[in-house]
Amino acid sequence: MSVDAASRPSALERNWWLRAAAVLVAPRAVFISLRDDSDDASAARQEPLAALAGTAGIAGVLATPVARHLLNDASFSVALIPVWAFIGGAFYALAAYWLGGGLLYGAARRLGSLGSYRRARHLLALSAAPLALTLVTLWPVRIAVYGEDLFRTGGNDYGRGDAVFGGLLDAAFLWCAWLLVVGVRAVHGWTWARAAATVALAAAFPALVVAATSL
Repeated sequence: MSVDAASRPSALERNWWLRAAAVLVAPRAVFISLRDDSDDASAARQEPLAALAGTAGIAGVLATPVARHLLNDASFSVALIPVWAFIGGAFYALAAYWLGGGLLYGAARRLGSLGSYRRARHLLALSAAPLALTLVTLWPVRIAVYGEDLFRTGGNDYGRGDAVFGGLLDAAFLWCAWLLVVGVRAVHGWTWARAAATVALAAAFPALVVAATSL
């Protein structure tokens, strides 16, 4: 086999790039394909799922309160915002992928799953597709409308219009949560109640941490 042939993505790898997008419209079928947790199948989906998680991480870090105050610091230039978002998004993605995947794995095991930690991570990455979608749909529009004001206190980036963008972003997060329940149910063949309980159990610890830090 030539080097060029060996370096080309396999048909399964190319298929997974399509599935990463298809999870938005046909989630059950895509999640069921995660039941194949063999090394070859997992390797084929690793790259598209990593890209999905990274994109979602960037969108997520842009949604944090920290992002709304970046330009309050006179030493922080507009040119640094993409760099900050990329690096911060990578950290967010890694934390969610490894720690969040671990929490999902532990919760599923508690409720009777025999699946692997690797599959739990892949399931979580796929469920982040709606958040990743906002990076190429919602965020470009929001930044075009508000510009630099979006990243500093004051300006015209508050009011009804901003509330609409915030509502759409909240809807994306809720969509991710719903996809996660759909994914757990599809992968394990469980009931809706059991799948929802798994997601709730996995989210309990992060929710407690957020509640504690906000007090």
